[in-house]
Amino acid sequence: MLAKISSGKSIYGVLAYNKIKMDDNTAKVLYRQKMFDSLDGRFSVRDCMDSFAPYLAMNNKTEKVVFHASLNPDPKDKLSDEQLSKIAQRYMEKLGYGNQPYIVIKHSDIQREHLHIISLRIDETGKKINDSYEVTRSMKICKELEQEFNLIPLKKGQRESEAPTKKIDYKAGDLKHQVGNVTKSIMANYHFQSFGEYRTLLEQFNVTAEEVKGEYRGKPYKGLVYSVLDENGEKVSKPFKSSLFGKSVNTEALQKHFDKSKTVIDKSNVRERLKPIIGKAMKQPNIDINSFKQFLLQQGIGCVFRQNEQGRIYGATFIDYQNRTILNGSRLGKEFSANVFNGLLNNPSERNIQPTAVGKSSTETNRPGRLSESSGVPSSAESDSFNAGLSLFEQHGTDYEAENFVREKEREDSIRKKKNKKRGRGM
Repeated sequence: MLAKISSGKSIYGVLAYNKIKMDDNTAKVLYRQKMFDSLDGRFSVRDCMDSFAPYLAMNNKTEKVVFHASLNPDPKDKLSDEQLSKIAQRYMEKLGYGNQPYIVIKHSDIQREHLHIISLRIDETGKKINDSYEVTRSMKICKELEQEFNLIPLKKGQRESEAPTKKIDYKAGDLKHQVGNVTKSIMANYHFQSFGEYRTLLEQFNVTAEEVKGEYRGKPYKGLVYSVLDENGEKVSKPFKSSLFGKSVNTEALQKHFDKSKTVIDKSNVRERLKPIIGKAMKQPNIDINSFKQFLLQQGIGCVFRQNEQGRIYGATFIDYQNRTILNGSRLGKEFSANVFNGLLNNPSERNIQPTAVGKSSTETNRPGRLSESSGVPSSAESDSFNAGLSLFEQHGTDYEAENFVREKEREDSIRKKKNKKRGRGM
């Protein structure tokens, strides 16, 4: 069994995400502890918020108050709802959250059923729950639960690859190790055909990459360096040479990956999956950038726009987490190019534009600029290159969907607070 733990600021965002799944009949509540329950037994975001409210009212220091975990048994583990509920309870007890209010929700939106556990990182006094070495302790607990409930154990290396799913936290230190984990995980699990697409994917984890060219002792050389980014996309670390992480993430390996990805993508139906979904999103009434992303988010597709200081969109990239593929919009056809989206989403007079017939694909240039947040959903690759064993991204099911949905909610809350503050100053 693999556990994935994340933190966040918006408890409402996590609850709202799970509400969407329940409305789609792909999720249901298995267990509640210290949580209000509606009379009809149905899931209620308001009831959950009311349950957490006394704890949140006592908090005055902890910024990321949300504890959100997913438990992913092996697909071959045939477990009843009662067994899954007991596993979740034992996991929370062992991790130190046994006395917290929490809710356990089973998701069945993909072939592998998995659990989401939502709680708080602060106790009833407002004190933060001890999260020291949490990932390491979680891995140990999963091994214990595999024995206790006779679960199929993870293969060697799967449990250790848990960390790279998280964004890099530059305040946590050990940046070299964090960057190495992210770069290797992305190279091992995603298809992309250009340096720009690779960099866009890295930036979702607070990492960026740059190509370095020059001459040394009369011989030309070409290298690759990685840097850590903060929440605003600004570099906050010295550059790390790719050689620090081994040959699997250097320039030569990257070029081979481009070629391999192109072959896989050309043989797959990933473009045919993306085009009608994106086209439908473009036809939504009164569409804007945020609502466009939210629509795609619910379909399992991440969206990244590059914008200049004036807000003009000059780059559009889509991440299909189901097929673990990233494509610039122009690869899908001219009707999905950056210019089309700039007119559609930034110019109200052009919002009736409809996608035309598929055009000839081309590679979109990536230039430095403001990168907007992405949103997405993961897992279940179809290509042969990813079918060898259950990888981290397959095991985690829809974790990226949840995290990115919450990230969008937190971003919206932040924008709303800034606007309210400006209005207050203007009064």
